[in-house]
Amino acid sequence: MAEPGRSHQPSARGRGRTERRTLRLLRLLLWVGTAFQVTQGAGPELHACKESEYHYEYTACDSTGSRWRVAVPHTPGLCTSLPDPIKGTECSFSCKAGEFLDMKDQSCKPCAEGRYSLGTGIRFDEWDELPHGFASLSTNMEIDDSTTESTENCTSSKWVPLGDYISSNTDECTATLMYAVNLKQSGTVNFEYYYPDSSIIFEFFVQNDQCQPNTDDSRWMKTTEKGWEFHSVELNRGNNVLYWRTTAFSVWSKGSKPVLVRNIAITGVAYTSECFPCKPGTYADKQGSSFCKLCPVNSYSNKGETSCHQCDPDKYSEKGSSSCKLRPACTDKDYFYTHTACDANGETQLMYKWAQPKICSEDLEGAVRLPASGVKTRCPPCNPGFFKTDNSTCKPCPYGSYSNGSDCSHCPAGTEPVVGFEYKWWNTLPTNMETTVLSGINFEYKGMAGWEVAGDHIYTAAGASDNDFMILTLVVPGFRVPQSVTADTENKEVARITFVFETICSVNCELYFMVGVNSKTNTPVETWKGPKGKQSYTYIIEENATMSFTWAFQRTTFHAIGRKYTSDVAKIYSINVTNVMDGVASYCRPCALEASDMGSSCTSCPAGHYIDRDSGTCHSCPPNTILKAHQPYGVQACTPCGPGTKSNKIHSLCYNDCTFSVSTPSRTFDYNFLALADTISLAGGPSFTSKGLKYFHHFTLSLCGNQGKKMSVCSDNVTDFRIPEGESSFSKSITAYVCQAVIIPPEMTGYKAGVSSQPVSLADRLIGVTTDLTLDGITAPAELFHPESLGIPDVIFFYSTCSDGTCDGCTFHFLWESVAACPLCSAADYHAIVSSCVAGIQKTTYVWREPKRCMSGISLPEQRVTICKTIDFWLKVGISAGTCTAILLTVLTCYFWKKNQKLEYKYSRLVMNATLKDCDLPAADSCAIMEGEDVEDDLIFTSKKSLFGKIKSFTSKRTPDGFDSVPLKTSSGGPDMDL
Repeated sequence: MAEPGRSHQPSARGRGRTERRTLRLLRLLLWVGTAFQVTQGAGPELHACKESEYHYEYTACDSTGSRWRVAVPHTPGLCTSLPDPIKGTECSFSCKAGEFLDMKDQSCKPCAEGRYSLGTGIRFDEWDELPHGFASLSTNMEIDDSTTESTENCTSSKWVPLGDYISSNTDECTATLMYAVNLKQSGTVNFEYYYPDSSIIFEFFVQNDQCQPNTDDSRWMKTTEKGWEFHSVELNRGNNVLYWRTTAFSVWSKGSKPVLVRNIAITGVAYTSECFPCKPGTYADKQGSSFCKLCPVNSYSNKGETSCHQCDPDKYSEKGSSSCKLRPACTDKDYFYTHTACDANGETQLMYKWAQPKICSEDLEGAVRLPASGVKTRCPPCNPGFFKTDNSTCKPCPYGSYSNGSDCSHCPAGTEPVVGFEYKWWNTLPTNMETTVLSGINFEYKGMAGWEVAGDHIYTAAGASDNDFMILTLVVPGFRVPQSVTADTENKEVARITFVFETICSVNCELYFMVGVNSKTNTPVETWKGPKGKQSYTYIIEENATMSFTWAFQRTTFHAIGRKYTSDVAKIYSINVTNVMDGVASYCRPCALEASDMGSSCTSCPAGHYIDRDSGTCHSCPPNTILKAHQPYGVQACTPCGPGTKSNKIHSLCYNDCTFSVSTPSRTFDYNFLALADTISLAGGPSFTSKGLKYFHHFTLSLCGNQGKKMSVCSDNVTDFRIPEGESSFSKSITAYVCQAVIIPPEMTGYKAGVSSQPVSLADRLIGVTTDLTLDGITAPAELFHPESLGIPDVIFFYSTCSDGTCDGCTFHFLWESVAACPLCSAADYHAIVSSCVAGIQKTTYVWREPKRCMSGISLPEQRVTICKTIDFWLKVGISAGTCTAILLTVLTCYFWKKNQKLEYKYSRLVMNATLKDCDLPAADSCAIMEGEDVEDDLIFTSKKSLFGKIKSFTSKRTPDGFDSVPLKTSSGGPDMDL
């Protein structure tokens, strides 16, 4: 290694002092030589210095860019007669890679075998400890340094050397790896890095003499897709400080994967006066090497070797090893089984293979032998949509046909093929799938298969070590999206992938499922830890692009010599992807028919239309129903919307238009939530991690309206700080009715904007709006609502993120109290107040009932004014009416009393005459009018009656000739006679 201290140069402002120091250094050397000569006579005689007793160095460069070469003894005072200083090479002089500067004759010479040189550079490829000149710092993101507790929590959060590379921290502290270097000329810094986790911010930048960072976009590192990636940055002449900085933002239980850095090389530093020996495990077999090669498998090398040495037969080594290890005895964990491809006879054979690289020995005591190959069996059928050729290989059926794995058949008239990929037989790996192994030690990909076919399933093979990642990748070029799905801007389901899997583990294994879009970084979407029974998982694809689906299985995170957990495997039984471009079909479905000159052909129904199976025609779904896009057959495919919702125009979703009505026994409540239609954001109280980092759970809600469009957006901007402020572009965002993200405020991070990470959708589908506490199996706890609701029902919006009836069991409850949630005002919410009659005028005023429990709606009626009479007037009228009534009753009483006296007189006369015999005629009365009699004939009653009875008889018994008819009884008791 070159000594960085020799290459450091002073800054420009100190060059004058440097020139003066150079002259003083020359005078000092001459004075030392003179002093030695003066004291020779007094002390022992010094011998002339041999070449092995001194070395050459350059003085610091002066303002003209020149320097001197001087000889410096290894031990001062040991010898004398050093060579005189001579003018050195120009300060900008350098040698090529693979060469070094011979200071004796100041010329470049090639490195010897077993050694290498970068010319004007230095390389750091050994990380057993932190190399000289590097510094690892750790700080808490919180700018306020008033508390020291959080800073102490970050003391151990540093970059850690791990042999071949250096690893970053994985917590919310900020860890910085720093190196300062002075360049004699413009140069570069390059390194390899492994950056798999986007929840960590990884930045690399350089500061110059004025402590100003470079403005290169390379400051923000991009996550790696496949193992290690190379990164290079140009450096300016002068002082440069290199920074590798990481900060993790995974505040939940999920742990982040660290950033790894190795092979740091810097060019443009001072001259290299020597070549460096190759480190153990590498070699250089030629002169003038600029790097050392790795030793192959089962070989090793020591430091500065020109070739590698083969290990003994009973030992083994991995690539780039510095020593060999004893081979263990072979066990049943060192081999695996697979199936051969079908031969011409349609037969396959079970084969056993040693796991590569083979490190075990079959000759040791107790070692197992590789089992014999199995007998040949009939090949499984081809996968659906494929047919078997004459040489027993499987080929896809042409478009317009389908198969169950044997022969292709054309789709019947009125049907169309359902294209996709359905893999359930695993005799060979499909052409659009590939498998490999990612080392869990150095994170390099190995040229070996990580998954093996096994007839009815595919399983993980044995890796080089138990902590290797067994990788399986499926690539889909694109999707055939139905027209109805294209017209639906809210339902983003383009296709779906479903797979059936199982994990068998004795330790804490992990199975990752990752998705990549357009060759971008794979994003983990689901992780299963430990043993899992046979189950199915479905992922909704929301973008029509080239997609890659990756399964990665790791048996354990700990590395140990040998293979202990080979029997821990992951199995995939079937993979089904729908709507695949250039896919195959396993069946045909009825389609809508379109008439043409060539006959009927299949066509797509408009959005919101179902297909009638009998006629093949398209029919619109009934109002307030939504259509199942993947099974649009029959009216039963149109499912009704939930309460309080209605369907959009294309029948793709149900939404609430911000209105709601509910009836109670007493009245009907109408609601209008338009004031709540815009998105609203809210945050819970602050939370703190174990390191003292403050963060918030941030929620975004869009309640109703907008034709059902999801308006809430939660983003992940951890890796997007390089985007200028004001631009809205995010590496990952989620759109939903309700979503959640973790927010770290800017005062905690030191960046211009806060950090938003880990977005999660909480509501993708509106189930219904109701006042009931339970809907579709979701219950709102009654204790969340105030008991003093004053008779106004609480309105509950029920949402769901479940797909196909599967939920994760997590329910969020939001209680939104707002005046805008009050019912609309109606006539039942006010009453009338009538004033007294003043000066013939009466006023009626309408006021709201207190407390007022409504908003908007109808307005209060205007005040009503009417003409009225005062109380004095009505009192006079009442007295007058009462007086008249009393007089009338008095007159009538007197009149009837007098009348009654007359009737009694006549009655007595008639009684006297009635005593005569029936045959006798009564004697003639006198025709004269007696004194006291009236001229008019009076009614004579033959029986006693009440006053009102007499009056009735008087009015009803008068004959047409003007006489009264009075019933009389004969003395003998015969029938009555009318007179």
